[in-house]
Parts: sequence; C-alpha cells; structure tokens
Amino acid sequence: MSETYRILVTGGAGYIGSHVVHYLVESGHRVIVLDNLSLGRKENLPPDAELVTGDVLNDRDLEKVFEKGIDVVFHFAAWKAAGESMTKPDKYGRNNICGSINLLNACLTYDVKNFVFSSSAAVYGDPQYLPVDESHPLKPVNYYGYTKLAIEENLKWYSQLKGIRYAALRYFNATGYDIKGRVKGKEKNPANLSPVVMETIAGVRDEMQVFGNDYDTPDGTCIRDYIHVNDLAAAHAKAMDYLLEKKQNLVVNLGTGKGHTVLEVIKAAQRVSGKKVNYRITGRRAGDPPELVASCDLAYKLLGWKAKYSDLETIFGSMLPVYL
Repeated sequence: MSETYRILVTGGAGYIGSHVVHYLVESGHRVIVLDNLSLGRKENLPPDAELVTGDVLNDRDLEKVFEKGIDVVFHFAAWKAAGESMTKPDKYGRNNICGSINLLNACLTYDVKNFVFSSSAAVYGDPQYLPVDESHPLKPVNYYGYTKLAIEENLKWYSQLKGIRYAALRYFNATGYDIKGRVKGKEKNPANLSPVVMETIAGVRDEMQVFGNDYDTPDGTCIRDYIHVNDLAAAHAKAMDYLLEKKQNLVVNLGTGKGHTVLEVIKAAQRVSGKKVNYRITGRRAGDPPELVASCDLAYKLLGWKAKYSDLETIFGSMLPVYL
C-alpha cells in the first residue's frame, strides 16, 4: 500500500512491538510509541519513531498521543507471563483488560476506527484437535489467556456498537530477533523457551529445566509452533492494510503450522551456536498440553501471509548476535 498513516503503537518498545515499529517506519509510516518502559527498551526503537513515555491506564498520556492525530492503533501493551497471571490476576486484569478498554475509549473520543490487537493462542486453552484453527473452542486455561479473550470480546462489542474495525492476531510462540540486527536489547524477564535456551548458552543461567519427557510425542517433550518475530511484524502490517482496504474485522492465527519438540529446539540451538545447552529434565508443568500447533490457512487466504523466517536455524541465527 503506497499511502502512509499516523500509527500509535502501545507497548512499542517491547519485544514484539519494537520489531513491528521498525517494519512500519521502514514502510514509510509515521509512528508514535506509547510505552511505560517497564518491559520495553528505548534502544530498540528506530530514530524515526517518536517515543512518548506513558501508560494506557493514564488518560492524560492517552490524550497526549491521540492529540497528535492517529489513523491506526496497534496494541501490544500487556503483561504476558501465563504463570504469573495465575498468582497476580489483579495485575493482569488492571493492565490488560482495563488498559485496553481505556485505549478503546480514547479511540472513540478521537474517532480512530482501526485497531490491530496483539492476541494469543492462549485464548484456545488445551487443544481439542490439531492443528488449532480459528473455529476452535475458546477456553483459556490461564488468566493471561482469559484477558486476551476478554479484550477480543470487547473489540467485538465496540465494533458492533461504535464501528471500530479490528484485527485480532492470535500468535503461537513468538521467537527470534530482527533479521537485519536492528533490535539488540534483550527481552526483560523472558519465560519462553528460546530465550531461556539462549541465556543458558550465554551462561546467564547455569542450566535450564525441561518440564516433562513422558508426553505422547516423538521424544517425550512438548511440541510447539514457533513463529519468527519478523514474520509477525509483516503480518501486522498486512492486517492493517486489510482493515483499511476491506473495512472488515479480522481474526487469524499466526504460526507456521509445524511443531517442534523442546529437545529439537535445544538441539537446533546447539547446532547453530556450536555450544552445549545444560538442561535438566524435571516434572511436567501444570496446564502444558502435549502439542499445540496452528492452522494458518486463513491468514494465507485473507492476507496472503505465510512465515518466511521461522525455521529453527534462522530463528537461532538471528538470536546469536543479541545473546553472545
């Protein structure tokens, strides 16, 4: 699309947000980032993006950015550790749900009609069939997944009642770092497998845990669908174009349709880095399904999008300069 837009990216200095900001700036758009920097890093932003340090829960901060004139909102500002959400629902409810509603209300005030939302495969809960498609029942098994579903439900109502058009992008396991090496600041407090593997290789951790090796999978460890963050960034831009051109809502999975076991991931990291990963097999973790893989047919059909950088070699090759 040749037109340029004024885009607000909440949580835009965070791990996924910063990659999307780079993609949007490179595409010629004017990007304003609203981030409280609790997890985000200023150094991950391109110089052409404008950073406003603030919070989606603060009405004055929202006024500050919306008064600049906004065409599209990308919403990434959320807590995302599923385990923590089960012990701190107050933290997750306030930030994820209340913050999103506050942001939607600002969209109404300033007549912003286009909203791209960072959702999650956590809305599905334990898979009842594989691969998981967009028609799968929505039964989150942790409070984090519930917050994402609650936001999707609010988007549906705001669309129906107030005409906001939205894209809800349900990621599977986001991973990797910018292929062009522009994002160098490590993710703060990572809980996902690939950064934990890299921290172990780098010596930040003495060892890592593998939760269970007695699942009904080829090597007994859990299978997940890993999607490179550059692929996610491209999908977000395509989702925005879809909203602006088709003027229809969009709910799609973002993954590869292919799964890898935990041990396959560890072996790939060892191959790419040439270093050993110290790991210890421990008991299963509550709420971990044996396998979770996406059906991404709808994203291809509606957006013409499919993953390009999501093989394990490319993923870990992009992470090496950041961690070693």
